Amino acid sequence: MSLTFHWFLPTNGDSRHVVGGGHGTPATASGRDRPPTVGYLSQIARAAEDLGFVGALTPTGAWCEDAWLTTAMVSRHTERLKFLVAFRPGFVSPTLAAQMAATFQRQSGGRLLLNVVTGGESREQRAYGDFLDKDARYRRTDEFLRIVRELWQGKTVDLDGAQLRVADARLVRLPDPVPEVYFGGSSPLAGEVAARHADVYLTWGEPPAQVAGKLDWIRRLAAAEGRTLRFGIRLHVITRDTSAQAWAEADRLLAGFDPETVRSVQAGLARSESEGQRRMLALHGGDRAALEIHPNLWAGIGLVRGGAGTALVGSHEEVADRIEEYHALGIDEFVLSGYPHLEEAYWFGEGVLPRLAGRGRWRHPGDRPARTSPQVPFAS
Repeated sequence: MSLTFHWFLPTNGDSRHVVGGGHGTPATASGRDRPPTVGYLSQIARAAEDLGFVGALTPTGAWCEDAWLTTAMVSRHTERLKFLVAFRPGFVSPTLAAQMAATFQRQSGGRLLLNVVTGGESREQRAYGDFLDKDARYRRTDEFLRIVRELWQGKTVDLDGAQLRVADARLVRLPDPVPEVYFGGSSPLAGEVAARHADVYLTWGEPPAQVAGKLDWIRRLAAAEGRTLRFGIRLHVITRDTSAQAWAEADRLLAGFDPETVRSVQAGLARSESEGQRRMLALHGGDRAALEIHPNLWAGIGLVRGGAGTALVGSHEEVADRIEEYHALGIDEFVLSGYPHLEEAYWFGEGVLPRLAGRGRWRHPGDRPARTSPQVPFAS
């Protein structure tokens, strides 16, 4: 089975430094270095498509541009690349979301994937008019996905649930193909929702032993529902011709972290209601001194960024080795990013992917032959 790789569209802005933000924290000033224009995001998307990434994730929240609108515009500048659109179920009705997804599939040629984000921060949710607590939000997500999936099957849906109510809901035109649902979460209710509704369960990049425990947990829950899920992992990457070059780049990024910014971001993230965010913070504890938490796994990004806070750092061979290590646990899909996203897409696409192709782990989704020798166009 060929591994699947997705890239990231930085709709919060891009930079040669880490752009912080997420989970209730605002985007850092470095996000203004390269504004998230349709032109620049389309450059990244075209590069990802050419290099062999299957899709591109777009985030959701007050700290970034709207994912639906942005990807709809960027899709016009690409041919094959899919868009893993993050969205929060509480912000639109399930019937409208099902209709939006169907429209996106028709207008893009079937290139929509959905990353369902329940929303871990009550303060940010309230800003959008959502006053449910975290547990109630997960129960609403459960009802939301039940409605959406039945609508996509062509059913007429009536539901008088604890959080959502629809009557005689149906779609005139169904999505073709039905979008796959990607879902992540580390709390007990998140696991239950994933087991019932997700096609792909996503985890953030923790050390392999911790990831293995999460996958076993989800497998048990899914088996109880009579289902089998695929698994993906969200990571940043810093990959270079040599290990020394990669770690020098990590050190450069770390040197750019203003101590006051780190303190402020860590204080904000410590108030997060997200169990996944709590696990990310526990990997480094705000300490700059011990950031390599597993061979080639660096927790430095999480000092200034909410959400995914770890990066694979090393030579192309080492990064390929770590990808195979995660794959051995059951991970088949990798959602990756790096700063800046245009250049890092080439470092990974021309450095790591050919090595994985040589090991029989990957082939270009456009059926193009993999480059046999890395051709990295940027100086480290």
